[in-house]
Amino acid sequence: MPEVRDSREVGGAWAAFQRFGFAAPAPDLAPVVARYWWARWDLRGQPPYRQLIVPQPSVQLTFADDGPALVRGVPRGRVVFTLEGTGARFGVVFRPGAFRRFLDRPVADLTDRALPASEVFDPPRLVPDPGVDGVGVAVAAVESFLRGARPGPDPVGDQVAAWVDDIRTSSGLRRVDLVAAHCGVHPRRLQRLFAEHVGVSPKWLIRRYRLHEVTEHLTGRGPDVDWAGLAADLGYVDQAHLTRDFTAMFGEPPTTYAARYEAPG
Repeated sequence: MPEVRDSREVGGAWAAFQRFGFAAPAPDLAPVVARYWWARWDLRGQPPYRQLIVPQPSVQLTFADDGPALVRGVPRGRVVFTLEGTGARFGVVFRPGAFRRFLDRPVADLTDRALPASEVFDPPRLVPDPGVDGVGVAVAAVESFLRGARPGPDPVGDQVAAWVDDIRTSSGLRRVDLVAAHCGVHPRRLQRLFAEHVGVSPKWLIRRYRLHEVTEHLTGRGPDVDWAGLAADLGYVDQAHLTRDFTAMFGEPPTTYAARYEAPG
């Protein structure tokens, strides 16, 4: 018997009990930090909710109001958090390629793992308060910590981070051999550098950014998407190939994922 879907996953109903937002880093930290995020929820009187988190190619430092700070490596597939009662989170999203300078080992050692942040560095004590003032306080505390904790320059990491940006912004870099030629290195060296500084392979990253374009198309459109046309625009042979690729990474087909969003009014 098929599993009954939680109605709160559909049509943007999840927005009735949770809020989230983003903040940009200070200019001096932008080479290391991509952004900050915050979230809060209130499920009092409701059953727990399974929150889908799509994979991002970034190491994150997360603070919770009910546990220790964690360093989360790049997840290669979807992650599901169970939300219940009331709660809040605050997170630091590191720029892909930039976290290696904080570690004494390759970033690939963190992939698909979460560990206490105290095993990497000494993070500030921070209880998330996602109110307007609370977000500002959290950002200020984290940025003060990062300025003190940041090691010296990492030219190789900076170069890899720039290559990641090129993959993200260029629709022409959709194969590893093309990326290697663009970067001027052998594909095997590219693989090693990505394992060391990003935590995932160039092939995975290319695929993730390609599929990110799918999720971007859903904003403000809900399920009202021309899937065949989108597949063609992204270079897929047909819609079936797009569906298989999306499902393998996100854990559900794109039409199911799209139903999470409210249809345009």
